[in-house]
Amino acid sequence: MLWADDGVLAIGIVPPPSRVEARAHLRQAVREAAAQWQNLDIGAITVESTPGAPPRLLLAGRAAGLSFSHDEGLSLAAIGLHGPVGIDVMRVQDIADWFHLARDYLGPQVAAKLADCPADQRPRRLAQAWTAREAALKCAGKQLAEWDGAAPACRLKTLALSAPYVATLAY
Repeated sequence: MLWADDGVLAIGIVPPPSRVEARAHLRQAVREAAAQWQNLDIGAITVESTPGAPPRLLLAGRAAGLSFSHDEGLSLAAIGLHGPVGIDVMRVQDIADWFHLARDYLGPQVAAKLADCPADQRPRRLAQAWTAREAALKCAGKQLAEWDGAAPACRLKTLALSAPYVATLAY
């Protein structure tokens, strides 16, 4: 477990190398964590997914918000008992075309803040801004798209992870 509060749980696992296996392991970890967290039999918990739609978690027949994120070497999941959630993880790395990426997907204000920060801090700050945007979009049920000036209304929580990862939870 990474974080729990106010009906929201975030978990992380080190997945197997295969993407198919990673997905299966994360779904099983979600079921186990939810069972322990809600004091339910694991048989009463199911994870449903349909391509192109957010995954769904059923806890003894009651729907809960669910979000997944994967990066090489780490998979995260968020569960929301009271509504939608979003989670995103990203490996901190230097991106050569960071300014255009930030301007196009995170907006001109974030791009300007990144341009003003010290170069050695930029990769981490870019990853933090990116995961915040992705998590908020997932929480709002939207897909990543170029910046449209809209920021989904949700609470954001930066999750404490060891380097080289950063992650944000939206609920």
